[in-house]
Amino acid sequence: MNKLRYMICAGLALVLATACNDDFVSTQPLEEVPNEIVWQNAALAEAFVFEIYNGFGVGGFYEEQMASLTDEALFTHPGRGINTVTEGRANDADQGRLMDTYSYEQMYIRIRASNIAIRNLREPQFDNAARANQLLGEAYFLRAYFYQQLLRTYGAVPLIDFTFNLEDTDHSLPRNTYAECVDFIVNDCDSAALLLDGVARVDGRVNEVAALALKARVLTYAASDLHDNATAKSKSTLINGYADAAFIGYSTGSRAERWNLAKQASKAVLDHTEYAYKLDLTEKATAEEGEANYNAIAMGGGSKLGDAAGKSDLILGRFFNDLKDERGGWVGRDNGPNGYHNWAGNTPTQLLVDDYEMIDGTRFDWNNATHKAAPYQNRDPRLYATILYDGADWKPRTDDVKARDPFNQIQTGQYEVMNNAGAKVVQYGLDTRNSPIEDWNGSYTGYYYRKFVDADPAIIDQNTRQRIPWPLLRYTEAVLNYVEACIELGEEAEALLWLNRIRFRAGMPAVTDAGEALRTRYRNERRVELAYEEHRYFDTRRWMIAAQTLGRKASIIRIEGRLKAGKVVNRYQYNPENYTYTYTVGTIDPGIENRAWNDKMYFTSFHRDEINRNTKLVQNPGY
Repeated sequence: MNKLRYMICAGLALVLATACNDDFVSTQPLEEVPNEIVWQNAALAEAFVFEIYNGFGVGGFYEEQMASLTDEALFTHPGRGINTVTEGRANDADQGRLMDTYSYEQMYIRIRASNIAIRNLREPQFDNAARANQLLGEAYFLRAYFYQQLLRTYGAVPLIDFTFNLEDTDHSLPRNTYAECVDFIVNDCDSAALLLDGVARVDGRVNEVAALALKARVLTYAASDLHDNATAKSKSTLINGYADAAFIGYSTGSRAERWNLAKQASKAVLDHTEYAYKLDLTEKATAEEGEANYNAIAMGGGSKLGDAAGKSDLILGRFFNDLKDERGGWVGRDNGPNGYHNWAGNTPTQLLVDDYEMIDGTRFDWNNATHKAAPYQNRDPRLYATILYDGADWKPRTDDVKARDPFNQIQTGQYEVMNNAGAKVVQYGLDTRNSPIEDWNGSYTGYYYRKFVDADPAIIDQNTRQRIPWPLLRYTEAVLNYVEACIELGEEAEALLWLNRIRFRAGMPAVTDAGEALRTRYRNERRVELAYEEHRYFDTRRWMIAAQTLGRKASIIRIEGRLKAGKVVNRYQYNPENYTYTYTVGTIDPGIENRAWNDKMYFTSFHRDEINRNTKLVQNPGY
């Protein structure tokens, strides 16, 4: 008892002593900087704005990618909320898989930070006007970007261009209209472009062209079917019955004018030809050049990977380095073949593979005997830079596997080989779910992810990070937006001019389609050119074709290799001279995934908790 009493008395004495010491009370926290000091110092203000960039997350390089929420890919591993979305079961209590870069809460956290920066940088307290203007321009862009993420996910949201104070008791705000949200974002993009005019291009940092490209995207979406209320209502009984149509589109105004604004915004990006990576070809590149061109863009396309003239396709990217163990460095491990000890995450569907044309520009067709016998020959070169298929050349196998496959080819089928007794036996490929290497994480679809994965043999995917940037904004996207606007405005010659420039770069022949055939051709071109870049999720919705595309069952391929008469193979290698291959298309087992489309999925619901917090927030249709 005496010892305890002594400790209490000693503690009280310490408290009384320190309570009388003003220096102790005035001590500044070592890990925090007072708000008023931040905006008086250019370096601290820059650090504040740089932190807002973290709202980009890792771009699209999450383990569960948005491609698997579409007909581009199937996610291999269960229990991640993917099926909740693909099967149309999302609701306001369970939204399913939602990347944090589209999270309602996370985006508003970044918007609040942007508002703080804008408020303080309008009248900078440090003596460097050029630096202040650049930071202010970046803050305007970032606010526009995060609102754009919300708008294309939820439709209209409450617009907040101020910061709440501690004394504010009511934080409830109603949704603005869709038109008001578009105008707000466009105005922020215009402000950003004006302030960033002449700012040098730096990898990973916003400049004028990024602001113009974001504006072009927003206006392209705004002109689309989903956001023209008359069109949307004619295509969906659910949307037709929604009483608050102003939250999801336009009921007034000229749709042609909206397309014209989108066209003008896209053209403003196209005028920055320093980003026109190899779009000056007058005839198609060779197949080898086309694959190399597309791969160069996917592997960075930034200023360090420009062509001989210093041009690049990447306008804004999320870059990675080894200083932080970020998910963006593990794309190969997350998605590569299990026969390489990778995780086979977001595996391409047969639906995507089928949409790559033949090298002569004709459609691939399983009813064509030549196509069916050799489905991976003479295809659009972008297929080979995007997808790993059975027989594709890839990296050297790891040390524990190389003896089984010294040829370094993807094996996703089952093949006959001769055993030691001289009898034929069936052997499963090293990259199947029956692999002798790892049998729990193989692809269900028969394909693996190639795009964005560094092919350097020194990059061992399962334990070595790579440094490929995620493309937030590409020049080619702006070109495609421009083509789309031209098609919708009936300016088909202009549309074909720019569409064929993309195709020539990829090693594909020119197209001459017109009318609805041209629109269909364009949409397929956008599908393959922007594969795995988070566009398909939104494109199928804004075009209102999700029921015909995302609603399809995920398709897969089954491959068998049978030895030809007289051929003896003891160690398997892809070789049509030794084998007769058969390819059978199927659909994924409903027990794994059972895709279905529900029109409520055109928009993500506001979570029940958000509705409870903000009683003025009106829910989206169908929830």
